[in-house]
Amino acid sequence: MLKPIITDIFFDLDHTLWDFEKNSKSAFEKLLIKHGIPVSIEQFLEVYIPINHQYWEDYAKQIKTKEEVKFDRLIDTFKALDINVPKELIPILADEYLELLKQEKHLIDGSIEILDYLKDKYRLHILTNGFIEIQRDKMANSGILPYFKEIISSEEAGKQKPHPEVFNYALQKAGAFAHQSFMIGDNFKSDILGARNVGMHAIHFDPFEQSNVDFKIIPKVKHLLELKKIL
Repeated sequence: MLKPIITDIFFDLDHTLWDFEKNSKSAFEKLLIKHGIPVSIEQFLEVYIPINHQYWEDYAKQIKTKEEVKFDRLIDTFKALDINVPKELIPILADEYLELLKQEKHLIDGSIEILDYLKDKYRLHILTNGFIEIQRDKMANSGILPYFKEIISSEEAGKQKPHPEVFNYALQKAGAFAHQSFMIGDNFKSDILGARNVGMHAIHFDPFEQSNVDFKIIPKVKHLLELKKIL
């Protein structure tokens, strides 16, 4: 049986190409200093990160709204830290954080080199659960926007990864076929299982080796440049 010709590659953005942890830390550090909020960046992130993670999980399940993710994750964080932040300041902090965030430029090691390697071999796309209004700016400011044909957010599809509708929508928008496409991402459930469930190929980017799935069943790489061995 002949192997299918691969034509399209879909990348997740945050934690896969764009270094969300480093960029978010830098943006929050600037924000806390600007507004004189009495907490170190380390203390803030220790509380904020798990709260934020849970809000995104709930957003993917459509339990939380986009506005609740933006605003209430901060309210809950300051409450847990026992820091009194005026209610009217929360929307300002939320908006300023996103503005600062999209100006940050740190990429995952190997991002530019692997995109240069792939760009003439495949059509490249982004498929993200992130807020569409800042994802494109993040890509532009970090220099990777020109590599991609389509930037697709789950907001457009009305569902979050790993819902099949997101992947089918992305394939349709890109003019791609599932059996001729790869999905590459760091989240095993959202990116890898979601893609496989609609018939796409998938590669798990697992820099911290958190997945114990047999790499012969689902390929995984610890560094982006290892993709050269597969693609």
